[in-house]
Amino acid sequence: EAVPENHLIGPRTSQLIHSGRKQLLLRTTSGSMEFKMKGSDNQEKLVYQIIEDAGNKGIWSRDIRFKSNLPLTEINKILKNLESKKLIKAVKSVAASKKKVYMLYNLQPDRSVTGGAWYSDQDFESEFVEVLNQQCFKFLQSKAEAARDSKQSPMVQRNSSFATSHEVWKYICELGISKVDLSMDDIETILNTLIYDGKVEMTVIAAKEGTVGSVDGQMKLYRGVNPVIQPTGVVRTPCGLCPVFEDCHEGGEISPSNCIYMTEWLDF
Repeated sequence: EAVPENHLIGPRTSQLIHSGRKQLLLRTTSGSMEFKMKGSDNQEKLVYQIIEDAGNKGIWSRDIRFKSNLPLTEINKILKNLESKKLIKAVKSVAASKKKVYMLYNLQPDRSVTGGAWYSDQDFESEFVEVLNQQCFKFLQSKAEAARDSKQSPMVQRNSSFATSHEVWKYICELGISKVDLSMDDIETILNTLIYDGKVEMTVIAAKEGTVGSVDGQMKLYRGVNPVIQPTGVVRTPCGLCPVFEDCHEGGEISPSNCIYMTEWLDF
């Protein structure tokens, strides 16, 4: 039910939520939220609730203004106050280099905000990606060479030359070359670039439930190969090998117009 903006909130039981241009809704809230916001006024509680609802993807101040219908000067004052209390934090987003999103202080930002393992302070770590690319390929090469040296039957050699993404992930983690925690998905992204480059092939096999590295009863296996023919023109372009291809768009942090690798490829 709509209530006037100056209606008092019951302690530990309700929270003002903006609904429409000149009305607020009253809803129940948790005691923990009320405890954190003890001593705050209604406007500050409203902004906090909007930020909390945004989760670990955060929310821009512009959207906070739209949802709360508060003046920008008042929102900036509230945001600064909540930050000083360490209830919220501002996080730079790779989606827009000059904008920050706000989220609760104890949340880990979503990959869509930070860019994941391939970014540091909004900058794409191309050298780091290249090192991972080389080390993953080196591991698969060594496994293939060990299989060939085993002098077993060709079929056994071929099967033993494959490695799971979990094995590659474990090898990279043991090298200690990454300052951030890499996930299996991160490693599979790198392995995909090697597949596009014609250096690695992948096969999918059935796996028992609970097997390390398996998903939905299936497991991906990778092996290093010597390309028989050169990759196609599309794959040889930086786009064919780029692990953040899906994040590349005009006007973004990663854009075709400012891609130094595309420039080098065209000059070559």
